[in-house]
Amino acid sequence: MAVEALGAGVVVSNRPQRDGRWLWVLPPLLLIAVLVVYPLVLVAVESAPAWGEVIGSAEFRNALLRTVQIAVSSTAGCLAVGTFLAVVISFVPFPGARLVAGLVDTMLALPSFLVALSFTFIYGSTGILRAGGFLTSPWAVVLAEITFYTPFVMRPLLAAMSRLPRAQLDVAASLGAGPWRVLRQVVLPEVRPALLAGGSLTLLLTLNEFGIVLFLGAKGTTTLPMLVHTKGIVMFDYPGACVIAVVQIALSLGLYAVLRMALGGRRARLD
Repeated sequence: MAVEALGAGVVVSNRPQRDGRWLWVLPPLLLIAVLVVYPLVLVAVESAPAWGEVIGSAEFRNALLRTVQIAVSSTAGCLAVGTFLAVVISFVPFPGARLVAGLVDTMLALPSFLVALSFTFIYGSTGILRAGGFLTSPWAVVLAEITFYTPFVMRPLLAAMSRLPRAQLDVAASLGAGPWRVLRQVVLPEVRPALLAGGSLTLLLTLNEFGIVLFLGAKGTTTLPMLVHTKGIVMFDYPGACVIAVVQIALSLGLYAVLRMALGGRRARLD
């Protein structure tokens, strides 16, 4: 709405202002188109000739199943370990609790392959524990991902637990509720949104994890990201690698959309 001066009075006009502010939208749209949309279109076009061969292969089906198994197992482990550690740090007073919470933040800044490297010094054939073939098993990948991604669950839980009213916990305890009942009926329901958010992020990250799987080189642990690397870098099968990359992207975006709808529906019910 524009204001126009007319003689001695002021007239309000309904004509929209043409100040060119819409031009500021073009640079970010152009940047997204060049850096994101264009490469994705190229991958999709390159994958066209190889869809039938790749999707019908047992190698692809096994990699897809292994990817989902590792992601779900790692996320479940992160939820269990992260919830336990967050409860201990938040409600069990012990010396060094603040230091431990700070280390959680530090872990978020480290690359994932460092965890895999440390596993070689602990479980490798010349490591501290010398755990035989454990390092080359899928369980080593799951344990490494739990070790690395647990802070992604702990961080939102610690923030949510720090905002819990202590009076609410004291009232529950004064009414005769034991620690486990307070945890189950008071604490966990209050921090469930943070738990769901951390678990959702962890599931998406573990679904696309590449560094840990590559560094450990576990036998029979070929995930979709590893299969993309093998076909594209080792075998120079670029159309096949593009097919798997498109499937990986679709899987991640589909899971993200489902999680967003689930969290959004829960938020709407609470409102």
